Amino acid sequence: MDYLRSLFIEPGITQSLLVLVLTITVGLFLANKLKIKSFSLGVTWILFCGIIFSHFGLRLVPEVEHFAKDFGLILFVYSIGLQVGPSFFSSFGKGGLKLNLFAAGIVLLACIVTWSIARISGEDMATMIGVMSGAVTNTPSLGAAQQAFADAFGEGGDNIAMGYAVAYPLGVVGIIFSMLMMKWIFRINLKNEEAQLLQHSDAQHKEPLLVDVVVSNPQIEAMSISQLHHTMNISMVVSRIIHSDGQQIVPQATTEFHQGDTLRVLLDRDHLDMLQLLGPVTEHKKEEKNISSSNLISRRIVVTKPEWNGRQIRQLDIGERYHVTITRVKRAGIDLIATSDLHLQLGDRLMVVGDKDELQKVADVVGNELKRLDVPNLFPIFFGIVLGVIIGTLPIALPSLSSPFKLGLAGGTLIIAILIGQFGPYYHMVTFATTSANMMIREIGISLFLAAVGLGAGESFVSTIVSGGWVWIIYGVIITLLPLLFIGFIARKWGKVDYFTLMGLMAGSTTDPPALSFAVDSSGNTNNASVAYATVYPLTMFLRVMVAQLMILLLC
Repeated sequence: MDYLRSLFIEPGITQSLLVLVLTITVGLFLANKLKIKSFSLGVTWILFCGIIFSHFGLRLVPEVEHFAKDFGLILFVYSIGLQVGPSFFSSFGKGGLKLNLFAAGIVLLACIVTWSIARISGEDMATMIGVMSGAVTNTPSLGAAQQAFADAFGEGGDNIAMGYAVAYPLGVVGIIFSMLMMKWIFRINLKNEEAQLLQHSDAQHKEPLLVDVVVSNPQIEAMSISQLHHTMNISMVVSRIIHSDGQQIVPQATTEFHQGDTLRVLLDRDHLDMLQLLGPVTEHKKEEKNISSSNLISRRIVVTKPEWNGRQIRQLDIGERYHVTITRVKRAGIDLIATSDLHLQLGDRLMVVGDKDELQKVADVVGNELKRLDVPNLFPIFFGIVLGVIIGTLPIALPSLSSPFKLGLAGGTLIIAILIGQFGPYYHMVTFATTSANMMIREIGISLFLAAVGLGAGESFVSTIVSGGWVWIIYGVIITLLPLLFIGFIARKWGKVDYFTLMGLMAGSTTDPPALSFAVDSSGNTNNASVAYATVYPLTMFLRVMVAQLMILLLC
């Protein structure tokens, strides 16, 4: 018995590691076992287990606590940055800008509500920032706030973690409740909403469109494919030419077409009107699979050779060498038109049309060996972390601050990860990681961080709640509901955002997976909720991390 007591209680490196791992183990066990339908607190159970263990005397030595907290946060934030990097800048495109403005409005309004409650109630601002992080279920903002507090004021800031822990459970419930409130306010019938969306789906306008156009314009008689691209000046790919006798060929840049020929073209729907200048257009509803000519097939080929990472499609010179056509590129679940200037990335799935033997040659050139993608490439991870730590600790002088502003470990790492995820392939840096590998890094990071936070804050948690901290629950509910309902009403009433997209917006603006799961389950056959969540998630994550730090530095 004395052995077990010394093993768990007496301070030391071994004792701290044992307590840390035990906290994570019990927390993950509860995360897997304690669920109500699709609702679960997930890895946040690790935080609560840490608080409970700390309350009963199981704690970490300061060196282990600080390392686990900081390194866990870095791993967690960096994995998120790598994931959202490729879509961060593209999320501001057509349609996405409006959703991101609404999401930014939710973030800003939450900050205003938090500040107002602190001013009216006299509550400590640092505590309220922790409550805000829990109310919007955003763990990186908790880490950013604690890091900024430690940099500015030295050790302390345990109330930030306690405020987060108190507000988090009802934060998850409150986000889902906000979605149900919007449904009730606008008297939304899910079946009618779904039917209208399927009839006039915005998603159809975002996906590349596959069409056949019968050439009937005499002014383009005997024009080559390259001349057609120059004349039309739009992003499109001609995957084949079907002659009037039924013969199909894969065209090259110099291939000429004539009146009566049918061109199979992949392009953006926005450019469909221009294509009709060539002749009558017929849309294909599904990917081209049924090919009458036995020598032409379509095949998915995966880029797995690192030497093609970051190179443009034109540099492959595949069309001239192998007489095939790349029609589209699937990346991170998104279909892209395979224009000649598109930069390839490791893991891209190419849709290629041509002769079977020629397609095999193309597969040999780009790799198409899925086992290669299973090997983790650690260099960009640790290289990015080095840059992130340097950038995060770099002092930035601002006129309104008495001390230099720092992005912090969370902010610096997130920014570098987004930039590497977006631009790394352009400089032949392999940033690809399988979803499972990325999730493994993320879960290890968040587990270390939450365990260290809980074990550090739990000693005075119960006494704080009993002595008046329970009111933080009420503050958290207000911070959760007010911004979501206010901006949600504006988005639906005047922004004309459909209900499924609105649910995705609300879940994405709080970066809350349980809320997304509820939204997806309610969305029927549409994917609007998932698309909206993915559209606003990158910017929201960035803003949550940055505003938490700024509020600590400016208001505390």
